Amino acid sequence: MKKSVIGSSVALGLFGALVIADQVINDDLIVTFSECVGNDCVNGENFGFDTIRMKENNTRLKFDDTSNSGSFPNNDWTIVANDSSNGGANYLAIEDATAGRIPFRVEAGARANALVVEADGDVGFGTLNPAVDLHYVNGNTPTLRLDQDGSSGFSSQAWDIAGNETNFFIRDVTNGSALPFRIRPGADESALDIHADNDIGIGTSSPDARLHVNIKGGDEPSFLINQDGTADSTQFMVDSDGQVGINTDDPKAQFHIVAEGTQTFRITDSTGSHHWNINIDTGGNLNFSKAGSGTTELVLTASGNIVLNGNLVVNGNISCTGTC
Repeated sequence: MKKSVIGSSVALGLFGALVIADQVINDDLIVTFSECVGNDCVNGENFGFDTIRMKENNTRLKFDDTSNSGSFPNNDWTIVANDSSNGGANYLAIEDATAGRIPFRVEAGARANALVVEADGDVGFGTLNPAVDLHYVNGNTPTLRLDQDGSSGFSSQAWDIAGNETNFFIRDVTNGSALPFRIRPGADESALDIHADNDIGIGTSSPDARLHVNIKGGDEPSFLINQDGTADSTQFMVDSDGQVGINTDDPKAQFHIVAEGTQTFRITDSTGSHHWNINIDTGGNLNFSKAGSGTTELVLTASGNIVLNGNLVVNGNISCTGTC
């Protein structure tokens, strides 16, 4: 009986040692069906279509490169599934194990076709069938953000490039989300065209000047400057007939000025020392005055009379048909 007990104890000890020992296989290992690795694998595991399954509360696949020559690459990589801490995030990631950072990460719940690379190299975001090199699909205002985060010592600045049914625009996110640039759907061909010589065309693909405006007809002005939020705010315009208006949106002649205040024209000499002002007053009189004189030197009245605030000097003859 004593020998039997001793023998059983030895057998159990040997069996236990075999169970907990690492298995080293010095030849090819071929698994005909499926393989499960991890503490939670069970006998009779239902693999479904899985060929290899990792099953436990922390799953990692480590690529540990043991190259020790300076001429061979030896960086280590890990495929990581989920955080290992309680309350951590759910994701699949590729970790640069040597550097200790994650360059690629897909969070659980990401939408279908969040990233698709076609055989021809086209990349799709949100689409299974990208039609161009980079194709982004979203149900509301697809947007690309350019975000300078200050990490290189430069001031933080963020810009958005986006488009929707209303406009294509650039948004200054940092400064109140202002939209300094917009293109509306349906804009004409070459609505804005910049040539290699920096000539700018508006409505033309062949600008012949620094700014070349080509209109297709109609009554809209070729050029217009106005003041936002001000009634009768047109400050300068060129209409479709080539007539120029200042302070009017309806020029009646090739050059039409609507007076604002007491100065309509100012003429200055080459030295910048002498100035003459010309204007029309509310009585219809045309006035000429030297700036700073405090008076009007010459008036051409609405009735055709000339009024001088000074002497009339004539070096030639004077003729008149009425009383002189």
